[in-house]
Formats: sequence, C-alpha cells, structure tokens
Amino acid sequence: MINKLGLQMWTLRDTMHTPEDVRMTFKKMKELGYDIAQTAGCHIPYEDYARIAKEEGIEICGTHDDFDLMVNDIEKSIELHKILNTKYMGIGGFPCRTIEETEDFIEKANKIAARISKEGMKFTYHNHSNEFIRLPNGKIPMDMLLEGLDPENTSFVLDTYWVQHGGADVRYWMEKLAGRIDILHLKDMAKRGEPDEQFITEIGNGNLYWKGILETAEKIGVKYYVVEQDIWPGDPFDSIKISSEYLHKNFMK
Repeated sequence: MINKLGLQMWTLRDTMHTPEDVRMTFKKMKELGYDIAQTAGCHIPYEDYARIAKEEGIEICGTHDDFDLMVNDIEKSIELHKILNTKYMGIGGFPCRTIEETEDFIEKANKIAARISKEGMKFTYHNHSNEFIRLPNGKIPMDMLLEGLDPENTSFVLDTYWVQHGGADVRYWMEKLAGRIDILHLKDMAKRGEPDEQFITEIGNGNLYWKGILETAEKIGVKYYVVEQDIWPGDPFDSIKISSEYLHKNFMK
C-alpha cells in the first residue's frame, strides 16, 4: 500500500514557466492528492522552486536533471540538489542503445555516484524501452546497467510503462532490481486498434496489473511511488485527478 503519492513534474511541464505557475501547479496537485514531486528540470531558479514547494507542503523526492552538468561540474549539481533538499540526483534517460554507449554511460554514472555518495546522495537512472534492445553480446542494456552500476551508490527509477513497451515483464524486473528501486514510476499502457498502437494513459484506464505491481513494489522496498503521464488527451490536471482517485481508492493507506 502507498503512504504518500508523488508526481513526476514532466506531466505538468506546460504549467511550470514562472514562480506563479509553479505555486499554482503545486497547489492544484496537492488538492488532487499528491504530496511529493520529482523534478523534470525546475524552469525557475532552484531556490524559488524549493521555497515554493516547501510553502505548499510538497516534498521533492528526487530529480531528472542535467547529466552534462553532473559530468562537467558535479559540485554545482550537488549544490543545486542540496537546495532542493533531496538525496536522489537523477536523469530522465540516456541513449543506451549500443554496447559502447552503455559502457561509457556506466563509467560516467559511477564516477558521479562515487562523488555524491560522500554527500549522502544517490545517482538514479530512469529507463525507457531502448534499454531492452538485444545487443550483439547477447545482453540488453538493462542487463549491463544492472551489472555495471554501483549497487551501493546508484538506484533505478523503474518506469512501468516503458518496461512493458520494451517487451519485458514489469514484475520480473522489479524483483530483479529488488532493493535498487527507490522511486517507482507508475504509468499505465492502453491499446488502440493497430498492432503497434499502445499509448500512455491514466492509471487504471490501461491494462497494467496494478495490484500485482504494487504488491511487488511493497515487497522489494520501493520508497516513493510517482505517477508520470507523458501525454494526455485534454487537461493534464484532469488526467492526474483520474490517476489519483484510482490509486487512493484501491491502494492508498
């Protein structure tokens, strides 16, 4: 069962342009049952973003931030994450589609993770479906990330939709990553008429088996449950309301 519900702010990216926008967005998501935010870039100065979140009762559980800045100026990245008062410094994805890309990413990510661990932080990686491409070495990039990323100083932000989109089994990968998923992205998949026309939809409006997913999440020690909806049919606030109501009715403590 879920104690507090989070939202990936990429879902509301079109309503986050000014400090006034950010405050309005945090107020509305709070009213709709979300107490936690994961950033997708802050759009406004980090100091203002963090202050407004605190004033509106929103905890920042982690980030999707600038990987190039982490690589080239890790001290600046650390400073920004301390402003946000979060220990999870993350990225929203990386083009791990070849052996070479994946190996290069693992080396860079482990260097970042080793440095930020001294500040009590972890580096987090959010998957898409390209991590499930079969490579010439017989592995998929997700296998290489699992084996190569430092298990002490990194963790995964597993995205339920993108695992399914990659042709993999969500609960199998959750169990395979047990103890290494601090943030779980809740994202549902629905189907249109054509064979390859799956799409992202509100939680409960698709076909993912949420009872099983959330039972597994509790078993493996997930800390934060974060809804993310990349696209929406109308007003994104209507979509996050549907997801919140479904989760609160069925899976919230």
